[in-house]
Amino acid sequence: MDYIQQQIDNIDRQIEENKLLLSDPDVGQMAQAEITELEKQKEELQTSANTSKEPGSNPNISILEIRSAAGGDEAGIFAGDLLRMYTKFAQSKGWKIEELDRSEGKLGQIKEIVLKITGKDSYLCLKYESGVHRVQRVPVTESGGRIHTSTATVAVLPEVSEKEVSINPADIEFEAFRSGGAGGQNVNKVSTAVRLKHIPTGIVVTAQTERSQLQNRENAMNLLRSKLWEIQQQGAVGSIDAQRSAQVGSGERSEKIRTYNFPQNRVTDHRINKSWHNLEVILDGDLDPIIHALQA
Repeated sequence: MDYIQQQIDNIDRQIEENKLLLSDPDVGQMAQAEITELEKQKEELQTSANTSKEPGSNPNISILEIRSAAGGDEAGIFAGDLLRMYTKFAQSKGWKIEELDRSEGKLGQIKEIVLKITGKDSYLCLKYESGVHRVQRVPVTESGGRIHTSTATVAVLPEVSEKEVSINPADIEFEAFRSGGAGGQNVNKVSTAVRLKHIPTGIVVTAQTERSQLQNRENAMNLLRSKLWEIQQQGAVGSIDAQRSAQVGSGERSEKIRTYNFPQNRVTDHRINKSWHNLEVILDGDLDPIIHALQA
């Protein structure tokens, strides 16, 4: 919330400065027009600040999902690159990262990963990352030197409390299973992983990284509440597929919010039509310039 208040304070200063010019016959009319525009910007910022205080929008906790999409093996590699980028960004902010679920392909490629990120304004910073991310580069497996295009989808949800979203236990199908991921012998030998299905919507969530079934069940319930809250906010009806399509698209190469172009060393955010030419630095976690531009 600090950055919103700073912007509001800055606008207030500009309004006061323009008020001093209202009596000037040469620039008074321009000053009034500037004041009108600044007051409009201030109202929009105040609305944004109030929205972030609504139930379900805890600014300090976010659920981050990354999935490989179009592009085969290269899409899985790119999803891993995005995981590393967001992990390094979170670490630079001093945020806490908890892995809730992970599904890998061959050679450790990321098929899907779910993280809980806790820290000051983590949700406010990351919520603009939702969408299809596209990469253009020559894959390490490409012997002919041809540039390939692949995609991964990112979804960012807030963590929601039990008071904000009530779930009827009768609406949930519960299944415990053995984890296929890392976590030690106990995780792999005992059915500590949890899969929940919300029958009315068809949403399925899993959590398997904790050594305790109870902890995994709690994580899965938190994730389910976040997804149900998102559906309620958007007024969506039906399965999670419809809701996710609204947020991240289908993952096709043409549906994109951002492109990472390696041959041109450029990252372009298509929503604000702005590019940055330090791709490797950005993928190393330096997301501040992009996030600040989106927030502005």
